[in-house]
Amino acid sequence: MARPKRDRTIESELKFRLRSERDHARLRQMLRERGARLSGRYREETFRFTGPGKSTRHTTLRLRVLNGGPHGVLTAKGPANFDGGVKSREETEIEVRDVHAALDMLEQLGFRVGWTYPKRRSVWMLDGVAVTLDVLDFGHFVELEGPASALPEMARSLGLDPTHALKDSYSVMARKHLKAKRVTRTPPIPVSSQPIEDVKTSS
Repeated sequence: MARPKRDRTIESELKFRLRSERDHARLRQMLRERGARLSGRYREETFRFTGPGKSTRHTTLRLRVLNGGPHGVLTAKGPANFDGGVKSREETEIEVRDVHAALDMLEQLGFRVGWTYPKRRSVWMLDGVAVTLDVLDFGHFVELEGPASALPEMARSLGLDPTHALKDSYSVMARKHLKAKRVTRTPPIPVSSQPIEDVKTSS
């Protein structure tokens, strides 16, 4: 008898770009004063995959390696919908015990690593909402994740305007950042078949 498929969850979030570490410090102070609980702090290395065909073209597939160890999280996300700034997507997530084996298997299935990016993350829980403070190569961010109806009010209570929430995912922002960092290639030069003599000018 076939096993029933795991239900996909709906992830709802608001994400904001902050100015600096000072904004993170202000948010941490506010969270402590309101009795928020720090539920996790870790480093991630995220692998973003490109799909092998049309059926995977509109699915975001990523593998997150936690704290540089063998364990990770494999996540598949569907297209995003927006309502009042809140982004919602279908999400399926599984824990991975052997990251190297998972990478190898995905590549055998035709997936390819498109780009990678690191992240430092701390997660606080407040009134059923996960408030995540993230540091990436391209900035400081805060992400609120929980019931869609609760997110705008939670954002405002933390001094964040829901109308300024970001639409791009970290994957998209990382790809743009990496593209902007690429050094323009200089044209190749030929190697002469003869030694090049020093040219000395007379005084």
